[in-house]
Amino acid sequence: MKPTKLLATALVLCGLCNFTSQSRGASGKLLAGTAKVSITPVTDEPLHDPVYARSLVLEIDHERLAFVSLDLGVFTSEKVETVCKGRYGISKLFLCSTHNHTGPSKPGKAPEYSDLNSFYEKQIIQAVELAVTNMFPARIAAGRRSFPQLGFKRLIVREDGHARESWMGDDHYGPINPDRIPFGPVDQEVGVIRVEDTNGQPRAIIMNYACHADVVCQSYAISADYPGVATRKVEEAFGNGVNCLFVNGAAGNVAPLFTVPRRTGPDDPFKTDYTPMERMGELLAHETVKVAKSLSGKTDETTIKYKDATLAFTGRFDSARHFDVRLTTIVINDDIVIAANPGELFAELGLEWKAKMQGETANPFYFGYTWSAGQWPGYVPSIKGAALGGFGADQDRGMIEVGAGEAMFNKHLENYFRLTGLMRAEPGPSGFRSGARWIVVPVPEEAAP
Repeated sequence: MKPTKLLATALVLCGLCNFTSQSRGASGKLLAGTAKVSITPVTDEPLHDPVYARSLVLEIDHERLAFVSLDLGVFTSEKVETVCKGRYGISKLFLCSTHNHTGPSKPGKAPEYSDLNSFYEKQIIQAVELAVTNMFPARIAAGRRSFPQLGFKRLIVREDGHARESWMGDDHYGPINPDRIPFGPVDQEVGVIRVEDTNGQPRAIIMNYACHADVVCQSYAISADYPGVATRKVEEAFGNGVNCLFVNGAAGNVAPLFTVPRRTGPDDPFKTDYTPMERMGELLAHETVKVAKSLSGKTDETTIKYKDATLAFTGRFDSARHFDVRLTTIVINDDIVIAANPGELFAELGLEWKAKMQGETANPFYFGYTWSAGQWPGYVPSIKGAALGGFGADQDRGMIEVGAGEAMFNKHLENYFRLTGLMRAEPGPSGFRSGARWIVVPVPEEAAP
């Protein structure tokens, strides 16, 4: 999916190049702020359920990170970034699109809704402002939980060895996977970050789960899809005293098992069934609440370190195309690791990165569909996914070069080891201390035969 607002780039570099900024971070007392602002415009478009911008600002010693979860397909904005940095002292802003396929698409007649991008920008800025003006001393904790998958790998390998998208039926498989076959592997974990006040009261929860938000795609009515249901249910479970931010993961080739039949257009008399959307949201919320209620912040001292990187890629089919991709690796309390990345990366890339992080940290989180600067790279398949083909893998002439996804996660891995100090900045010690190759232990005489 293309972003709501695509940024231009002036890069003229060919091939893969890396330009990494200096690491930044702070240690001390954590402050946090959170807010929830409607981004539902008043239009003639039918409304099923409202869409929101939910913000979470984390601050240590004036170093402020702002995460904004948006019930939109893809959204980027240099203006929001500039305003939030200049007006509210935000060091890093992350716009996390939930990637629903039923966000507002028609401008309204009233002036404030005539330009949807401007309307979104205004509301997002307000969400950050409200969070910053209502900061509180905070603690942070994280956990994760695996459970039966809610999504499936939507690029299905066919008789000719190539993959085709699930909505393309053949003699064996029906379109849109009506048999609910759990093709995979997909990421079966929900990751949860809980931010609480110093009394232990939860104030914000981040729910991180990798699956396309298109249960009710082509319903032709505004809806936040299953993330909207899931966040609402989590908030209700805590007496509506928290904001729940949904952040998608590596879901570029993952569709919900709960997908319902599509309408052919806004005038199609067929009615969309929203029951599966509600059920998927309820199931995800149930698991999220379990994790969130098991967590508690264990220290009033918090450390946040982060490192940015700029990666330059060419196009796969069009070598004249250039992609300026910005990503950020964040380490909190040497326990929570967040890889924040724009684009729609394939599931196997996220799973491979998590596997590499096993033994390094208790809680790795991949924040997909998350923009902080630079260009939106679109779909980013794995190398094998690019070879198998299908939608998002090889059908767009404007696609990014093969291997870009592996390079992005490799950079996150490198950044993590640099942030922890394990990756040396200078050559390490060399050589070895000489000594006997064998240690000889004399046999006592009385033990000799």
